[in-house]
Formats: sequence, C-alpha cells, structure tokens
Amino acid sequence: MVNKRSRLSRSSDFQRIYRQGSSTASRFLVLYYFKRPAAAGEESPRLGLSVSKKLGGAVVRNRIKRLLREAFRAMQEQLVEDYDYVLIARPSLNELVQRQEGGEVGTVPAAVRDLFVRAGMLASEAGATGAPATDASAAGAKAGGDDL
Repeated sequence: MVNKRSRLSRSSDFQRIYRQGSSTASRFLVLYYFKRPAAAGEESPRLGLSVSKKLGGAVVRNRIKRLLREAFRAMQEQLVEDYDYVLIARPSLNELVQRQEGGEVGTVPAAVRDLFVRAGMLASEAGATGAPATDASAAGAKAGGDDL
C-alpha cells in the first residue's frame, strides 16, 4: 500500500496539479502530473485519487482506490521523482475491475502503467535528465527526428 506520506490529500494540492500540471487520458483513467518545487523536500512521487460516485457505492469506490494504489506502489520505483500525480477513474474502469475480480490477472495495473508510459513519466523513458519526454520530442523521435 502507498504510505500516508506518499498521498495527496489537501484540496490545494489537487487544485494546483489540475491548474498548473499536464494531463494524459485513456479510456479508463485520466492522469494529471505536476513537478513539485525543489524546496518541497519530498523525495518520492505522491499520488492523489479521484473516484466519482458514478462508478458505484462506497464499497466499489474503495475497491477501485485500493487497486489503483497497489498498481502505483508496484511501479513507484520506476517513476520520475519530484512529481505529484492525480489519477481520475472513469466509469469504464469498472470493466477492468470486474475482469480482474473474475480471475484475469493484472488488468488494472496494466491500464495504470500504460497511462504513465503515454505520459512519459517512467524514469527509464524520461532520459537521464529526469524530465518527462514532451509530446514534440516524442513525435520527433517517432518520425525519425527529421523535420525538414
């Protein structure tokens, strides 16, 4: 489980990430991310979760949050440090949760990992600088880098 110090809980933290951060979305989740100021003193990535009542009652929402925290914890060592993340669950995430409860292995963690890969937030993909790849640099790399 993600420890309490690695969680975002204050409304002001969420608002700062929504307003000043970047976002990436998939069919199942939305990821907001924002680089913390150097003076913040935190060394590990922090996670905030938003799960709407549209996804179900309290039991369902808490189950989804546990699955998302576990997926985040499993890949926390690979993430770019000094960033705060907010994961927003979309209603279609219920599909994955039901499939995982039905015996399929790793569906929710795969969706979370895919979203972080899309955002370029894995340290191995961000390069030696620790900064995420921007959309322009990723597009240039895919196209061979020649923009003539």
